Amino acid sequence: MTKQLPKDFAWGNSTSSMQTEGAWNIGGKGKSVYDDRPATENSSDWHDAIDEYHRYEEDFDLMAKQGMNFYRFQISWSRVNPDGDGEFNEEGIEFYSKLIDALLARNITPMICLYHFDMPLHLAQEYNGFLSRHVVDAFVKYGAEMVKRFGDRVKYWITFNEQNLYHMGEAFRIAGYLEGDKTDDELYQISHHVMLAHAGVANYIHDNTDCLIGGMLAYSEVYPATSDPKDVLYARQINEFMNRDLLDVFAYGRYSNEVMTFVKNHGIDMDFQPEDEDVFIKLTSDFIAFSYYRSDTISAAQVPEGTIPNHYLDEGIKKNPYLETSEFGWQIDPLGFRDILTKVYNEYGIPMFPIENGIGVREKFDGGEIQDDYRIKYHRDHIQAMEDAIFEDGVDVIGYLGWGLIDIPSSSGNMDKRYGTVYVNRTNHDLLDMARVPKKSYWWLKHVIETNGADLGDI
Repeated sequence: MTKQLPKDFAWGNSTSSMQTEGAWNIGGKGKSVYDDRPATENSSDWHDAIDEYHRYEEDFDLMAKQGMNFYRFQISWSRVNPDGDGEFNEEGIEFYSKLIDALLARNITPMICLYHFDMPLHLAQEYNGFLSRHVVDAFVKYGAEMVKRFGDRVKYWITFNEQNLYHMGEAFRIAGYLEGDKTDDELYQISHHVMLAHAGVANYIHDNTDCLIGGMLAYSEVYPATSDPKDVLYARQINEFMNRDLLDVFAYGRYSNEVMTFVKNHGIDMDFQPEDEDVFIKLTSDFIAFSYYRSDTISAAQVPEGTIPNHYLDEGIKKNPYLETSEFGWQIDPLGFRDILTKVYNEYGIPMFPIENGIGVREKFDGGEIQDDYRIKYHRDHIQAMEDAIFEDGVDVIGYLGWGLIDIPSSSGNMDKRYGTVYVNRTNHDLLDMARVPKKSYWWLKHVIETNGADLGDI
């Protein structure tokens, strides 16, 4: 037994629209960059997902029965505005309005994410996504409209899922970027434009509503592979460039001094205009949201000379011999979770909100209950690490949201990589009946929520 968490502690689930909704070509929805991506040997297409568009009531019932009181979901930009910068689609907006009401009817607090990599295809083809300031303006217009429509019922908001990914090579896959040489200048321009878009929406929310908004990072603890000072330097630089650079804007309205010095010294054109400072200086954050799945270890010896810190992890990841590794190669590290919660809160003093955590595993349904003790252990150890951060380190934590706690395709479209406490009966290439079947972990998490974290149980 451990201490009980605050009465208003948030327990819940997180998802994205393209990984849940399906219904890719109905309800007035326009195409996103995902809708034309074909299935492969190890992935599905994005046309059906888990058919949440038609089955959200069923899934919300499962969440409510489990005791969840919080759900972070995403609005599909192209469902509510088919071109991204044109007229709004009232049928798409009505879908989300009904979804929000269904959550509230079950005493589940909604949190809206505005963008989870699925750029409207029109904006990608015409403007190369967030490489263009036109797309920044379109996003702020879209975000403000969603706040106007739903801000009376939805009080928690985030703009970009895992915003620091736009400061890594991944940016060219998730920002609507379709053509170009993927230069360092372009990487920094995309990252800066995404931050401007975040700030524009956050400032609108704080100027016009009582809603809360924070930035969100994909936060992986990064350790030096050895005590070699260069490994230590690279680990610190990764944290500075990938995490603290954005946290400084969320908290203080300015980029990291080290990063901006690097930009100047290397002649990087990040398209920072004088008026951008006026947008940033107004920016504040009500919480810091982040995803956490694993830690990484960096070996400077593996990184070619001249590589910028944004790409260190592309070259220098090394397996940590002290940690277990999942079948998909992610190293399991609950202590890293505690360290992130504590060091970020110590630095910035802003409430922390882990809104993604989980483990992906291949599972097969044979008609009986799936005995996913590995998932119970993963979540149990991470919840314990979070509680240590709260009770031993004094961190203010709003809640704990698992990722995809009803099975959904992974970010690569792989239905075989399952995160859920509920099994969804489909494969990558066969929709089957999509029946929802609770796993052993469903009942374990239900008990944890019932005790508000005081009893994490046994495996």
